[in-house]
Amino acid sequence: MIENKIKTLRKAAKVSTMQDADKIWCVIAGSEEMINNVSYEAILNKDRVKILCREHIKAKESFVTQKFDFLMLYGDENKLRDLSMMSKDQGGAYLKIAPYYTKNEPNLLLLVGMDNHIIKFMGDGEKSRLDFKFLLEDKTTGFIETDVSITRKMPSLIKKTIDPLFKLADVELSTVLISSGDEDDLRGIKDLARKNKLFIIEFEKFLKED
Repeated sequence: MIENKIKTLRKAAKVSTMQDADKIWCVIAGSEEMINNVSYEAILNKDRVKILCREHIKAKESFVTQKFDFLMLYGDENKLRDLSMMSKDQGGAYLKIAPYYTKNEPNLLLLVGMDNHIIKFMGDGEKSRLDFKFLLEDKTTGFIETDVSITRKMPSLIKKTIDPLFKLADVELSTVLISSGDEDDLRGIKDLARKNKLFIIEFEKFLKED
């Protein structure tokens, strides 16, 4: 039931809300190499695109530490479209955020994490009756880096043979934009996101970057 609800929301999110904005926000998540490539292209076009923040994130689960990078950009819509397509071609996830959302949706939050964690967050939020709206979502299609702690205890020769097998894993990473209700809901959502090992960022702090 929850997954069907999410699928319906995803279809609704595909409806164009870009309007004719000259400048938009864009968030990109994926492997460090992909983010490096997008960052380099953004720096070359710094007159059209501004890098608002970049984060390197580690999420540990059992013996596996999953590593990915998160990038937030603001600038020319056409250039950000090029960068978002570049990220998708290299296996990343991206969200383009038009001014429509910042003007019409309160308490915007960005969530990034493993897809199964996002789904659990949605289910837990529904159980807790938290008031939030699912707006946009995208997933990675490529590899992110992982580190398996049990290989650290192996003899060096075996480790050199086995370690590369664990370095890249086809783990689905999701980037989600939601809006919340009042302050109590906002606090509950942030607590729930952390419990589900999601990277969370409040979008409001970047609105002054316009």
